[in-house]
Amino acid sequence: MQQARLMLQSALLSIPGVRHAFFTRDGGVSDGFYASLNAGLGSRDAPERVAENRARMAASLGVAADRLVTAYQVHSPNVVVATEPWSRAEAPRADAVVTRVPALAVGVTTADCGPLLLADREAGVVGAAHAGWRGALTGVAEAAVEAMEKLGASRRRIVVALGPMIRQPNYEVGPDFVARFAAEDPGSEGFFTPAAREGHAMFDLPGYITARLQRASVGRIEDLGHCTYGDPARFFSYRRSTHRAEADYGRHISAIAISE
Repeated sequence: MQQARLMLQSALLSIPGVRHAFFTRDGGVSDGFYASLNAGLGSRDAPERVAENRARMAASLGVAADRLVTAYQVHSPNVVVATEPWSRAEAPRADAVVTRVPALAVGVTTADCGPLLLADREAGVVGAAHAGWRGALTGVAEAAVEAMEKLGASRRRIVVALGPMIRQPNYEVGPDFVARFAAEDPGSEGFFTPAAREGHAMFDLPGYITARLQRASVGRIEDLGHCTYGDPARFFSYRRSTHRAEADYGRHISAIAISE
């Protein structure tokens, strides 16, 4: 396993006492649509291969295989506090997970949506959020920050990294999508540019997430700048798989932990 290919990391989160990773599709045991580091428990990949892939990710984060936890994601602003590992059957329905427990990695799964990793080193509080357009619009990033504050974090100390996600050149949306943003978040029009198809637009998801975080007054933000759709060699993409009429697609994990 080549660590440099297995994961991407943020300079903001590369701090003592915190371990994190935005995992790519490299370094796993899956094949076909899922080659190779597929973490999707909900995919149709062989369960034993997904388990091995997730164990490799956990090892890279310095935690036991059963101490890498992800929620059952529902494109919501819901946040859960992790105090101990849970099984797939027990996974809470949420799109952000926060913790202050050492050696418990909290993560999210994505395949175009925005993965956010958050940390307040001084308070010893970390979090992960899954921000697709629905979650971003309804406030999952802000909800994660608020949940971290309840554990002792300060939003002005919180640093946030945005990992690989679909970028504006590849994210075409319809008129209903644009209208919903205009109605629910006036002023968001600046995150859309005209598309080739009349009435359609290209949406800047990472730009929109960053603006929401800035409004929430977090300390610092880093966007790693990678596009899942535009780089099939390194990343899974739900939209790309759909356009190719593939039967399924792999999922990434982005996760963070407080070191013991």
